[in-house]
Amino acid sequence: MASLLQCVVRTHIIRNATKVALIVGTILNLINQGNALFGSETISWPHVFLNYLVPYCIASYSAAKNELAHNTE
Repeated sequence: MASLLQCVVRTHIIRNATKVALIVGTILNLINQGNALFGSETISWPHVFLNYLVPYCIASYSAAKNELAHNTE
């Protein structure tokens, strides 16, 4: 049985989680950093990074848990 970490680094999970992170992260950045992107405020680069990292982690974790659950049944 594969561990969670072994599942998370599988190519198809990385590819799909990256797609989710790009879409959701961009939306979050538009919402959270809109004034900086379209106005006079400065961009908070740590927040930009986190807006992409969090959806990536959630998507890869849930995909790996789902794969593990289906492999043990």
